[in-house]
Amino acid sequence: MTRPMPAQVVARAEELFDVEHRASNTPMSASEMRSALALYDGMMPTLGDRFSAEIFAEFGRPRCRMLANFGVGVDHIDVAAAADHGVTVTNTPGAVTDATADIAMTLLLMSARRAAEGERLVRSGQWQGWHPTQFLGLHVSGKTVGIIGMGRIGEAIARRCHHGFGMEVLYTNRSEKAVDFPAHQVSLEELARRSDFIVIAVPGGPETMYLIGADFLAAMQEHAHLINIARGNVVDETALTEALREGRIGGAGLDVYEFEPEVPEALRGLSNVTLLPHLGTAALEVRTGMGMMALGNLQAFFAGETPPNRV
Repeated sequence: MTRPMPAQVVARAEELFDVEHRASNTPMSASEMRSALALYDGMMPTLGDRFSAEIFAEFGRPRCRMLANFGVGVDHIDVAAAADHGVTVTNTPGAVTDATADIAMTLLLMSARRAAEGERLVRSGQWQGWHPTQFLGLHVSGKTVGIIGMGRIGEAIARRCHHGFGMEVLYTNRSEKAVDFPAHQVSLEELARRSDFIVIAVPGGPETMYLIGADFLAAMQEHAHLINIARGNVVDETALTEALREGRIGGAGLDVYEFEPEVPEALRGLSNVTLLPHLGTAALEVRTGMGMMALGNLQAFFAGETPPNRV
């Protein structure tokens, strides 16, 4: 287990397997990953443990036969290289959906209503009381939301926006998505032009790197807000910082960053962006559920069965 885990997950793991625990919360180094591939039958890696093709290159068939990723995104694992070396990769898709959608809505509301700015003012001791023009933000109800990526998480966000706030839903996706509420598939360019709020919910990886760049940001309405709960490198962080600094968009809410955990000082210094420390699934029952799902994948694999969440 490459990170400290919730107590219930640790207890269940120790019921099922001979377990070694890595005590650090930092990503594994290249030497740690290579050693682990040689020493263990299975691993539970997570975000930041970059199992690249180069890491696998030293092995024909490593001892490790299973990477049970703790999380839904596997852009930190070269799945094709793993397969070439006889290593199965799984993830934890269903466990993260609602929690990540909730964080998207948290960021959307915080950005729209300037909640982070207001909270900083109160903490500073400088608040002088309510007045009619203080921290005027953007009303959310009845606005148009554009969802980039209509998978499980994107649909959960869209559902909250429609049913909770009466928002019109636009989306971009590789294919049309059948849902039981009004949602209209449009091009990425049209979504940028028409949306009051844009939420990014695509997987990470080479196909989506810098999907949101200067051209997309230039097409957004001046009052619109961009929310990213996907992967940091889906957005050109430099272009976003410039758009925010120049007031060309209304604001942004970010839970992920291009070079996480590094967040540029230029971005941190802006008042019109809300910054969270990758809280997408940070609820005890959710992280416990993710761990149990990863252990279920491991248990099935070593019982000779097909893991339920094979990537």
